[in-house]
Amino acid sequence: MSPPFSDPDERLLVRQATLQDIPAIIALSRRVYEGTGMYGYTEGPLIGQMNNFPEGQFVAVVGERVVGYCATFRIAGEIALAPHDWTSITGNGYGSRHDPEGDWLYGMEVCVDSDYRGYRIGQRLYNERKDLCQSLELQGVVFAGRLPSLSRRIKKFDTVEAYVEAIKTKKQKDGVLSFQLHNGFEIHGIIPHYLDADHASLGYGIHLVWRNPKVERNGSTGKPKRYGKRAPDTIRVGTVQYQQRRVHSFEEFAGIVTYFVDVVSTYKGDFVVFPELFTLQLLSIENRDGSPAEAIEAVTEYADAYKDLMRDLALRHNINIIGGSTPVKDSEGAIRNTAFVFLRDGQVHAQDKIHPTPNEAYWWNISGGSRLSAIDTDCGPIGVLICYDAEFPELTRHLVDQGIHMLFVPFCTDERQSYLRVRYCCQARAVENQLYVVMSGNVGNLPNVPNMELQYGQSCILTPCDFPFARDGIAADTTPNVETVAFADLRPQILTTARNSGTVKNLQDRRHELYSVNWRGD
Repeated sequence: MSPPFSDPDERLLVRQATLQDIPAIIALSRRVYEGTGMYGYTEGPLIGQMNNFPEGQFVAVVGERVVGYCATFRIAGEIALAPHDWTSITGNGYGSRHDPEGDWLYGMEVCVDSDYRGYRIGQRLYNERKDLCQSLELQGVVFAGRLPSLSRRIKKFDTVEAYVEAIKTKKQKDGVLSFQLHNGFEIHGIIPHYLDADHASLGYGIHLVWRNPKVERNGSTGKPKRYGKRAPDTIRVGTVQYQQRRVHSFEEFAGIVTYFVDVVSTYKGDFVVFPELFTLQLLSIENRDGSPAEAIEAVTEYADAYKDLMRDLALRHNINIIGGSTPVKDSEGAIRNTAFVFLRDGQVHAQDKIHPTPNEAYWWNISGGSRLSAIDTDCGPIGVLICYDAEFPELTRHLVDQGIHMLFVPFCTDERQSYLRVRYCCQARAVENQLYVVMSGNVGNLPNVPNMELQYGQSCILTPCDFPFARDGIAADTTPNVETVAFADLRPQILTTARNSGTVKNLQDRRHELYSVNWRGD
């Protein structure tokens, strides 16, 4: 690589980080932390940081190269100013402890490319933090800094307190703490076991604060009272309870789908949701003999036509479509049960089913996926779990840590017990994660189509169980086994208020120091 800024046209820019920056941030963090005992970021935590508090994440870029990253979130002073550790306060790195009404800005990360040190990139990122703090009229910035020279010098000073005192009195210089003190930060304390993986700092964190000079000091020691918040905006969702019926052509199938998209669009919906594997209806076009595995492979032949249809409908009707799921053959010949999300701006996202049911694996040779990510939409980040996946609570928690407020669950169940397993688990996911869950299922019978002979469904839109929501935690419900559409207006701000000041606060009250979900997939 040529020396920094050897090209006279190169410019150094600090801007808000975006989801598109994530691969570059991953590469940067791995370079920066190589050999330190700490690890660089993976995709999930970065998605969570940006979705939970997008305005608080910054990158420094030179041309197309990301050379610095800064991550922050808002938090209450009684939490940030008390002793803590990195994992607990950051929600295992996802920034999921973000409190929209928090009165302090917490700095959870700053890393700078070593090739660009000397250009005050760290200074620029710290300035962005201070500017954000002042624009939000917060009390100040708080974080726990590193002491990367401590392990080499501890024998000379005997204790970490003596080492820090020497830095304060300028008898000793530390590359990180000296810089932070020079930038107006004050030492609030020393936190042992802040990040034990930081071997150079012997696990210590230096508790630092910068107080916003443009606001009055908050002398209150009590917690502020928070209630009565309402959002003017809503998100309208229509879930389709889809009747399986024989069709004679793909065009006939497309006509039925178009009808439902048009209905929800006419009602000014933001999302229309279809069921899992509702495209197996296409097997009724031809009476094919053969095994269930051959039948499911036959449906994969319609995958491209299905995607073209749904994308066109999303654009024409200005609506986001959760396209149920359909069998898809991947590049290696494996068959996946894949949910596609068609956004009204033309983007298409795919989410494989992670856990095929025993029936799917045995009869249809369906393989499970290994990637699970939040999907950014014009209505905020969402997640999709296909049927059986909703029965695994770790998956929803992984998506919630990435910032979702709505979870869509297309399902396909043959009888009532199967359906209730999915329904009860979806209600649990809504309660334990304080989010909205939208279910969409098939109903009716489809004779002579393997494994689709019977369908039982009761589509619904579920909420947490607390005062701001419907009495039974059900925003909308349907009559079982009747083709219909159910609507509900969902208010993300009420959900956020409940998460931060509800009767119970499942997300805030997690014991991050005891347990976490660590995603090891793609």
